[in-house]
Amino acid sequence: MEPHQNTGNDRDPGLQPERTRLAWRRTTLAGTVATVLAVKAALNGGADAAGIAVAALSCGLWLGFLAVAHRRIRVLAEGGEPTTLTPRHAGTAALCTVALAACAVALIL
Repeated sequence: MEPHQNTGNDRDPGLQPERTRLAWRRTTLAGTVATVLAVKAALNGGADAAGIAVAALSCGLWLGFLAVAHRRIRVLAEGGEPTTLTPRHAGTAALCTVALAACAVALIL
C-alpha cells in the first residue's frame, strides 16, 4: 500500500476556516467595545459638537467593518473551500480599523 502523496490539488483546510471565522467575530466584538467606549467618552462631561461628530464617525466606521466582517463570516460558515478575501474588502476592513483607532485618539486628546 502506497502512502498518500499530496499533488497540490488536494486541499484539506482542517479547522483553519473555523479559526478565521472566530477571529473575525473577536475583531468585530473588539470594534464594538471600542465604538461604545468612543460614544461614552464623547458624551462624558458634556457633549460638544466635535465629540459628537467623532462618535458618529466611529459608529459609521464600525458599521462599515461590521458589513465586511459579516460577509466574510458568512462565507467561512458555508463550508467547503472559502473564496479569497478581495483586496477591496481587505482594504475596507483595514481602513475602518485604523480610522476607528484614530477616532479614539482624537477623543482622548
